[in-house]
Amino acid sequence: MLTKRIIPCLDIRDGRTVKGINFENIRDAGDPVELGARYAMEGADELVFLDITATVERRKTLSELVNRISPHINIPFTVGGGISSAADVQVLLNNGADKVSVNSAAVKNPALIAELAREFGSQCVVLAIDTRLEEDGNWYVYLNGGRVKTELHCLDWAKQAVDLGAGEILLTSMNHDGTKQGFALEITRQLSETLSVPVIASGGGGIATHFADVFNTGKADAALAASIFHFKELSIPDLKRYLQKQGIPVRYQSTS
Repeated sequence: MLTKRIIPCLDIRDGRTVKGINFENIRDAGDPVELGARYAMEGADELVFLDITATVERRKTLSELVNRISPHINIPFTVGGGISSAADVQVLLNNGADKVSVNSAAVKNPALIAELAREFGSQCVVLAIDTRLEEDGNWYVYLNGGRVKTELHCLDWAKQAVDLGAGEILLTSMNHDGTKQGFALEITRQLSETLSVPVIASGGGGIATHFADVFNTGKADAALAASIFHFKELSIPDLKRYLQKQGIPVRYQSTS
């Protein structure tokens, strides 16, 4: 059985790691290079760095930051934010990134997914979906850091993206983001059971049982969290030790 992955996420703004609740009330969480190195040392399986204002501010993800981070990290890491072309991806990969995450640009130009998969391989292309459950009972896709609603339904868009060549889905529930009340289990399970590629659940992780729930009930392949790791509310070794005791396969080496 494939091991379940634990992935700290570092939202980057102006070169700093930040975190908010429901995509708002942003506060500083530290230096991304220091945090990334710490997580790698603590046993994180992968890292995700997202430049949360790149798309809105019409600028590219900071390749300089990727270049600073890569020498300090010995685990795979994904970079996203403002990526809209194969040239953008090439710069990030050249600077040390292992995968790239595309979001708004892919919705506006779905052919971008196919182009990137063709050029760099599906394993390199992560489609990030920011989605919100609305009053009509549907999960809608949002763009530009959760600022712009589309009429796309989350599952439909995920299916289309996988057909085009996306190798992984990073699913963030805007309803759950930063609340620490648990992941969006139903929509995560829908995608996990429907799609042929791994699904990373994001938004709502607060305590260890939430991670067990998203793996057991949500059927996620990986779980991503931010503030609980940044502010040391839950350590990666403690989380993995708990998951292992629950019979959930994780990459964990005891230091005792």
